[in-house]
Amino acid sequence: MSELSRAVQALRRVALSYPEAVEDFPWGDRTIKVRGKIFLFLGQDKETLNLTVKLPESADAALGLPFTSPTRYRLGRSGWVSARFPKNSEIPLDMFRDWIDESYRAVAPSSLVRTLTR
Repeated sequence: MSELSRAVQALRRVALSYPEAVEDFPWGDRTIKVRGKIFLFLGQDKETLNLTVKLPESADAALGLPFTSPTRYRLGRSGWVSARFPKNSEIPLDMFRDWIDESYRAVAPSSLVRTLTR
């Protein structure tokens, strides 16, 4: 398994550990949802790890990084950020975990967010 595949699987496990998180594949892309609402797009191709999350608090800081851009299809206006991280680079898993947490909290119902310990 490649480093990119291991990173995708690690981030997938993180996302699915949240209350009521489920994996779905609309349009053939891996998404993680909570109560039918997407909080993570996650995938890879031969060259990059691809991650899209909603970052209402840290989007501006995230967009200052060289591997990020506002998400297309007008989602970028709502704080969605896409990251394309190249292979053979150290993948910032801790930062991506924080982004997944922020995205879950932004999308999930407040009743589920209140159950989180961190």
